[in-house]
Amino acid sequence: MNLTRRSVTLGLGAAGLLAACGNGIGSNGGATIDARVDATLSQLYAQYPGTETLRDKATGILVMPLVTEAGLGVGGAYGRGALRVSDVTVDYYSVTKASGGLQIGAQQYAHVLFFMTEDALLNFRRSPGWAAGANIEYAIPEGGETLAAETTTSTAPVIAVIFGQSGLRLGATLEGVKYTRIIP
Repeated sequence: MNLTRRSVTLGLGAAGLLAACGNGIGSNGGATIDARVDATLSQLYAQYPGTETLRDKATGILVMPLVTEAGLGVGGAYGRGALRVSDVTVDYYSVTKASGGLQIGAQQYAHVLFFMTEDALLNFRRSPGWAAGANIEYAIPEGGETLAAETTTSTAPVIAVIFGQSGLRLGATLEGVKYTRIIP
């Protein structure tokens, strides 16, 4: 068998994209997703106590316990999670991300969207596929950094907290993110 550099590169890229789809959540339904959401929220509140203030002020919280992202020139990401209103799961969602540009690597992370206004939550729930846009404030805590939520909650309708990163992904890309309601 003769492997060329091009076939190895394409094979690694395809393997990375397939790995992005198999994010370990499985298809055991809502109970599995809910258990992972509970564990993710416990970790978030323990590691970054300032996020409890966000939780208390939010009208809804979308939790993506595990998002797997990979790319080699062209990249993608996928994860599944739950939308909670008043600590009750009301819907399940998937997140899909596509990217293109100079990139290589793979990573996994958790992210939580805090809907700070009723309008933001209603717009999210009513849309057939909600794309992350300019109305999101990103709060990405580093190491032991304290997340100061009070400065952003008064101006942003949606606050995204990304944490628990593992792996390495390098590059400069253009990205698009879409959230879609699913039936687990």
